[in-house]
Amino acid sequence: MEAVKSLDEMPSDVVSKVLAFTTPADAGRSSAVSRLFRAASSSDELWKRFLPSNIDEILPRAVAPIEFSSKKELFSRLCDPILIDGGNKSFALERSTGRNCLMVSSRDLWITWGGDNRYWTFTSDYESRFAEVAQLMQVCWLDLGGEIRSTMLSPKTCYAAYFIFQLQENSGGFQSPVQEASISIGAHVSETRVILKPGRRRTTDPTTQIPRARDDGWMEIEMGEFLNDDYEESVRFRFRQVTEMNWKWGLIVQGIEFRPKN
Repeated sequence: MEAVKSLDEMPSDVVSKVLAFTTPADAGRSSAVSRLFRAASSSDELWKRFLPSNIDEILPRAVAPIEFSSKKELFSRLCDPILIDGGNKSFALERSTGRNCLMVSSRDLWITWGGDNRYWTFTSDYESRFAEVAQLMQVCWLDLGGEIRSTMLSPKTCYAAYFIFQLQENSGGFQSPVQEASISIGAHVSETRVILKPGRRRTTDPTTQIPRARDDGWMEIEMGEFLNDDYEESVRFRFRQVTEMNWKWGLIVQGIEFRPKN
């Protein structure tokens, strides 16, 4: 068999199969290698491998139709969050790896006293990706959570869950005591102490999470992490402050986000 003398003499399907063992980011960069790599790095065969295996189940759940002319274009569109399930969840792909990201809106959470406008109201917020956010009027028993199927996340991937929120200027009741967050999947339970409003009393306890600012104007705080294995299970999550009955107010909840833990 005659040896291949240059990269451009390699069969295109072979190049695509080789690129499939890399990441979407690497595949995109490979287009600069040669004309053959440029063609192979745009093939539907390659980008189909980078899309979720259940993509045909996810797309019909989109609020707005996703238009695309190639699998690469579909991947690119999904790197920006799309609304699914009646606008109560958002789905996206991590651009560098192609792994799934999911956010559950406050409308899709159970919230203790959430149906009583004296304690919670749902209002629009132009900075939110969802039509509504949950606004805390006043409660002494803060307790909310939800559940998703593990198949909405990428298999064999370590995930972290994040509480996405804002605090109004006149908010109160969140500096002490700390709040509690938990994530469970199967027999695994991850419990975390968090504090939404550290103020000047910065905790030095490595087990207590504090908020950080996001690029979209919201705050997030890590609730815990877990390994999403290769079989279907329920992922349950909960955020609460119930150990002391102090009044709390001024919290705005956008939702809970699941992202691969890098």
